[in-house]
Amino acid sequence: MSIKSDNRHLYLQVIDRLKQDIEHGVYKEKEKLPSEFDLAKQLGVSRATLREALRILEEENVIIRRHGVGTFVNAKPLFTSGIEQLNSVTDMIKQVGMKPGTIFLSSSTLSPTDEDIRRFTCSAGEEIFVMERVRTANGEPVVYCVDKVPERILPKTFSYEEESIFHILDEGANRRITYAVAQIEPIGYHERISPILECDPETALLVLKQMHFNELDEPILYSVNYFKADKFSFHVLRKRT
Repeated sequence: MSIKSDNRHLYLQVIDRLKQDIEHGVYKEKEKLPSEFDLAKQLGVSRATLREALRILEEENVIIRRHGVGTFVNAKPLFTSGIEQLNSVTDMIKQVGMKPGTIFLSSSTLSPTDEDIRRFTCSAGEEIFVMERVRTANGEPVVYCVDKVPERILPKTFSYEEESIFHILDEGANRRITYAVAQIEPIGYHERISPILECDPETALLVLKQMHFNELDEPILYSVNYFKADKFSFHVLRKRT
């Protein structure tokens, strides 16, 4: 199993070999790798070389190292999307051939917070509709969603059975969302949300906070979505100016 040396640094060869082994099923998703001692011996490299390769593979999210437990193969994300692409969760799930579903947790109409007044440029007397849901893919919970919409915008025919809030606002309220200002941040285990999404203790969450606008620059929807990091991957295209 030892690697065949070429002109590149050994740690780069180790990275390629481990990626190949994972791709070919030698090590499966969420499977524990051999110990550093055994793996270095199998590959015919020093433990220092192996550690450098593992460090880079961890940065690339190919593996995950749990202190005192071992090194495991990370699960590949099922859903990938450019952060510059404004897709609904429903569309993201459909695009990979899975069936979207919704578990409704709660809904309420509340007085706006100071942040709501700033976000929606509304008055203190207006009311904000808040909806809490879990989105599923083939029945598996993958995203926890909190959506806020000014009550005056929602159509009178609003139905909880409609899964895509984009579609509700587009078809029912004649408010077509055209762009959003987004903020994304990773967080660790969340005491309330992680169990709802049936996350393992080591599974991180990606939090996407978005303020959505229509073509008239009217603020329509504020959403906070918690994505399972082992299921979703976001990327962005950056161009040099």
